Amino acid sequence: MLDVHRLRLLRELQRRGTLAEVARALSYSPSAISQQLSQLENETGVQLLERVGRGVRLTEQARILVRHTDAVLERLELAEAELTASLTEVGGTLRVASFQSVLLTLIPSALTRLADQHPGLRVEMTQRQPEQAFAGLLTHDFDVVLGEEYAGEPGVAVSGVDEEDLLLDEIRLALPKCGRWSDAGTTLGDLADAPWVLDPADSPPGRWARALCRGVGFEPDVRFDSPDYLLHVHLVETGHAIAMLPDLLWTDRDADLELVHLPGRPTRRLFTGVRRGAAGHPAIQAFRASLRSVVDFA
Repeated sequence: MLDVHRLRLLRELQRRGTLAEVARALSYSPSAISQQLSQLENETGVQLLERVGRGVRLTEQARILVRHTDAVLERLELAEAELTASLTEVGGTLRVASFQSVLLTLIPSALTRLADQHPGLRVEMTQRQPEQAFAGLLTHDFDVVLGEEYAGEPGVAVSGVDEEDLLLDEIRLALPKCGRWSDAGTTLGDLADAPWVLDPADSPPGRWARALCRGVGFEPDVRFDSPDYLLHVHLVETGHAIAMLPDLLWTDRDADLELVHLPGRPTRRLFTGVRRGAAGHPAIQAFRASLRSVVDFA
């Protein structure tokens, strides 16, 4: 019988890339990880790792084993979820990764509802961009992650992840009410010479916004490059930049800026993602239900 713990170490090595990263993530020493994987080689009777420079990489036989390990761990997580569901109270610790606009608007109200309904549940929040969050979900760093998708920027399908739609969030043009750019115009074409604040160019919202500008014939003059939407809002309100901002930001606050619909009224899709085997876990179901309630109320 193969040892499940050692199988998981092999799986973590494939996902994280180096023995040092696995050791750091799981609070072991690299030598301890190496010893466990050597024992797994003895159990299987095949070579699982091969040296590449100062590091190691998985052999084809190891990759076969990892594919089966994914199924084994998913099944075990499903069993754990069913066992927990048989209990009367929701408790334990739930690790959630989300990005800024959701953390600012939906999460506080969701946490309030959870605290009232399930006081024994501890929720730990981490701010991460969706790509980082989903990587952490697969390595069991997080239990629930928040994701987003933009038109023309479809997310990468992740095997073994259960997605649940949360809402479609309209993106609008944000214009200052004061300063030089307050009367520059209200269409994208009018703003070809204006300074912009946008998400980084290598992020989905950053690529999407730049593509929208290029679609009407200009390259945006990005003076401010940042994923911080609070900074975006501040720069627009003070008259220093133009932005494209999601309506979710105005859930619980007023904006001292002008919001204009973009052509076609584009939206981003917001959703939650969990490992498929854990989707039935009471804590995850409670968290998702709480978020849905906040969205419905908003």
